[in-house]
Amino acid sequence: MNKNQHNPEQPKHFLAAGRFQSYKILFTTNHRFRRFWLAGVISHLGNWFNYIGIFVLLTKLTGSGGAVSWFLIAKFIPTTFLGPAAGVIADRFSRKTIMIISDLLRVFIVLCFLLVRKPEHVWLIYILALIQESIWTFYDPARKASVPNLCSKEELILANALSGATWSIMLAFGAAMGGFITHLYGWETAIIIDASTFLISAVMLAGLYLPHSTPEKKEKPTWHDLTGITDMKEGFKYVSRHKEVATLLLVKSGWALSGGILVLLTVFGEQVFSTGGQGGKSGVLYSVRGIGAALGPILAWHYFGETRKAMYRSISLAYFISAGAYMLFSQTPNLFWAVPLVLLGHIGGSIQWVFSTTLLQQIVPDQFRGRVFAAEMALLTLILSLSTYFTGLGLDHGVDPRLLTLRLAMIFLIPGTFWLIYVKLKQKTFSI
Repeated sequence: MNKNQHNPEQPKHFLAAGRFQSYKILFTTNHRFRRFWLAGVISHLGNWFNYIGIFVLLTKLTGSGGAVSWFLIAKFIPTTFLGPAAGVIADRFSRKTIMIISDLLRVFIVLCFLLVRKPEHVWLIYILALIQESIWTFYDPARKASVPNLCSKEELILANALSGATWSIMLAFGAAMGGFITHLYGWETAIIIDASTFLISAVMLAGLYLPHSTPEKKEKPTWHDLTGITDMKEGFKYVSRHKEVATLLLVKSGWALSGGILVLLTVFGEQVFSTGGQGGKSGVLYSVRGIGAALGPILAWHYFGETRKAMYRSISLAYFISAGAYMLFSQTPNLFWAVPLVLLGHIGGSIQWVFSTTLLQQIVPDQFRGRVFAAEMALLTLILSLSTYFTGLGLDHGVDPRLLTLRLAMIFLIPGTFWLIYVKLKQKTFSI
């Protein structure tokens, strides 16, 4: 029996996502996924050191919430334009090689942030963020598409629950530690730590065996084949012919309509709840965001079940959870009351994220997986960029951060209502 497969005689709840024992079994039986997961843990940890360090640097150099918005836009935009090409590459070439090269390139790019010393150097932050995220655009679909190649069908929900929780816990721990390190030792230390994590991740991936189904080479390829246009067209045709896949691609984008809230977390932490912040309070808010995101999918799988029908219903409910939490957050007087609401808001957000990823990994075949995830991220980052831009524009024109937060929270109700209707119409087609 393959080491990544389990005895079919085991009961269905044997690897239930709501049981801690299931994750212990996954770690002890699937050594390749464990190595893959650990590399991601280290990389994610450094990312949040980077974010908090740059947020503090921008606040110190500019004192502008709009500057934080432009930094986030620079992080979002590359995926919008490079996503389709990144998907083609993730399906055509070795995903392991793509991830290793991406990690090594980011070591040097991140260290270049240390060159920023004066307000007139702020433009360099945006350029470096743009380049760093362009590299990530090729890394992310390769990583997401690799998970089903490392796990059996029974392990896939567990792997996604763990991956989502890992991202979230690293956000919680990394943001808290990033705020702490930045406050005590300066933003430069946070940047150096981030660069080192990419190097460690690359070394760990280098020793990993990662299978991948590459497309068959044509005897007489056309220039469309060589440039990837044929692969891109095939990806679009696949999505257009599979309505469930097309609909699932919109889940994360529905959340992104209110994505400007991420800017406002920094503004509340550094300006609303304090003045002249040093990363401490924004670090707390981002940390709590991570804890909520870690809990969301596990709680939803435990209480609502792991069937497709249950995951669809949970996605719909999650939008309303996020809306209610951030409506209340917009009126909080201090950090003490803000913390549980941010926690609840991102319990909702992570349910949408992890469940849509899991459903796509379950139904999309390997040869299309990279292109589908790249298309999803391209659409997500386009909408996230627009939401972030208009949030920053509002801040620069003097709109009260509380009012902006309330408006963004209410926007969550739009995709939430759509999903309520969609699940109602789709209900009879689910296999229970």
